Amino acid sequence: MEKIKMTTPIVEMDGDEMTRVLWTMIKDELINPFVDLKTDYYDLGLVNRNETEDQVTIDAANATKKYKVAVKCATITPNAQRVEEYKLKKMWKSPNGTIRAMLDGTVFRAPIVVKGIDPNVKSWKKPISIARHAYGDVYKATEMKVAGPGKAELVFTAEDGTVTRELIHDFTGAGVIQGQHNCQDSIENFARSCFEFALDTKQDLWFSTKDTISKKYDHTFKDIFAEIFEKDYKEKFEKANITYFYTLIDDAVARVMKSEGGFIWACKNYDGDVMSDMISSAFGSLAMMTSVLVSPHGYYEYEAAHGTVQRHYYRYLAGEKTSTNSVATIFAWTGALRKRGELDGNNDLVKFASALEKACIDTIESGKMTKDLALITSIENPTVLDSAEFINEIRTNLEQNL
Repeated sequence: MEKIKMTTPIVEMDGDEMTRVLWTMIKDELINPFVDLKTDYYDLGLVNRNETEDQVTIDAANATKKYKVAVKCATITPNAQRVEEYKLKKMWKSPNGTIRAMLDGTVFRAPIVVKGIDPNVKSWKKPISIARHAYGDVYKATEMKVAGPGKAELVFTAEDGTVTRELIHDFTGAGVIQGQHNCQDSIENFARSCFEFALDTKQDLWFSTKDTISKKYDHTFKDIFAEIFEKDYKEKFEKANITYFYTLIDDAVARVMKSEGGFIWACKNYDGDVMSDMISSAFGSLAMMTSVLVSPHGYYEYEAAHGTVQRHYYRYLAGEKTSTNSVATIFAWTGALRKRGELDGNNDLVKFASALEKACIDTIESGKMTKDLALITSIENPTVLDSAEFINEIRTNLEQNL
């Protein structure tokens, strides 16, 4: 068949470890043979981030603002061990945190549901989508180690020179301090993105914080959501026959575990990070969850919700075969290709993205899957494939779909 043409590139952000290996395999086997792929490429692997002093991450985010659509491979956020392993100049910040801060918006994550992979929570009948605020909190925090006794204060100096200060703690010994922040316009964008997504998908929206403890920080989130809902969305939700529901984060967790699913759960940045992993794992696998950053400015960044699969990468380096699930990374590509096609009016590209997703699901539902799924499937006698075999099987089904 003739390759599908593209008029506008997608911003491509390469990554680290096993997901970087899968990235190349996916492009070579599942995309390039069928699509005349155009990308604006940025290597966000830890080595290149270190060499460019993380400028490549900023460049990739700015390119996303230009071209509107990006696809990102999983990347390492270095800790002390990684600094030593990669001989880094410094402990670079999370590239996801940098990109999300520059693009703003909300990260929507949803499990990829297939027959034969049943949720661990028996009451769940429908997917649960996580809406994660993509700015601030611990991901943009400033931290300090305290060596000994002393007074820590939170100080704000206004433009007119007015100083406001609050005591954090009187230290009698060593300790640690962390300062977090958020911005009202970002929280408002988060709220509107969630309300709009709920209307688009005709799903109920839940939102949760810990406002009883955090009476200013978390309570601000709660108040902004309530004000925007009452002013701009209450009537729209009633017409769409969907609801908006607020509760404390701990109550939300209890309710989610007993629910049937089928709703959007909006969370602050850290809560969304943790809960999306819980949801994806409970629905089957961390490698079976989509993730897209939707900015109110019209930017879209697609990625897998999981990390770089470090353990498999070390086995790969040792020459061993791995059975690494590539579905979420494939769906990152299909999400970006579909959005590119929608924005450009390229129907063939939209159809290709859907065909590739169907090929992934058909492969698993036929009983051919990676080891992580074979361990939990209700399909009898599944065939366990290694990383390359699984992608090759998807290609066979893709060719049939096309």
